[in-house]
Amino acid sequence: MNSGMPLAGTDVGFIGLGLMGRPMSLNLLAAGARVIVHSRSPDPVQELAEAGAVPVSSPASVAAKADTVITMLPDTPAVETVLLGTGGVVEGLKPGSLVIDMGTTGVMATRDFAAAIEKAGGAYVDAPVSGGTIGAGDGTLVIMAGGSGEAVARARAIFGVLGSRATHVGAVGTGQVAKAANQVIVGLNIGAVAEALTLAAKAGADPAKVREALRGGFADSRILEVHGQRMVDGDFRPGGKVTTQFKDLTQALELAAELGFSLPATALNRDLYARLIEAGHGDLDHSALIKAIAED
Repeated sequence: MNSGMPLAGTDVGFIGLGLMGRPMSLNLLAAGARVIVHSRSPDPVQELAEAGAVPVSSPASVAAKADTVITMLPDTPAVETVLLGTGGVVEGLKPGSLVIDMGTTGVMATRDFAAAIEKAGGAYVDAPVSGGTIGAGDGTLVIMAGGSGEAVARARAIFGVLGSRATHVGAVGTGQVAKAANQVIVGLNIGAVAEALTLAAKAGADPAKVREALRGGFADSRILEVHGQRMVDGDFRPGGKVTTQFKDLTQALELAAELGFSLPATALNRDLYARLIEAGHGDLDHSALIKAIAED
């Protein structure tokens, strides 16, 4: 994480303290922010309170106390409820506040949420991330931001704490477009590594040695490095869950359908994740996709 206290004197709200949100909130605290937190689960709220955060009882209360509100939520309906539902952010939003959605949310819904926040007097940035729990903990997330130049500029100090790189992609919604593209690439690459290592094992080669042999060549990737190791070790403790990858691929497919074309390889990949969920493996890391292939 970046050194120093770049957020000293700022009031930052954070809603959603799951696998990603908890370490992100801790990084904001370490950077000097006064962090106001809310989550459905009481345990992470208590943990953050013990670390110095200010717990409140509703998203509206977060918005009433913070100048910037960050959401890190599991899906689009959760974002809608937190922003626009009873006791939601819009009810407590102070004029001029900035709302940053850092989860993976539907593109069309994102544009609607932005319009509602702007109508209430705030500014909106969609800023989904890549890097998983490792990046969230280390403050090295890759951030894809959509919004006005002014709104994204206001978010830069926070992005500098939470990530190693932030790209302003374009208008509101384009951050989510970039994240959809990211998840298509991630899902298909996990599938490619899973198939390759399964092929190696069934052909009598040591998958660990095959993975080692591929490192540094054209087949190398962050997926081969991190998720390939998880596959070799059989360690599927969740960094990014199967259910989350399935949801993200579904959103990408829905976006493509809205635009009038198909993503055939993505559809096949999504079906493999669906098979894992049906088998009761939805809470495993998405690298567990190898189970849908190796155990076929």
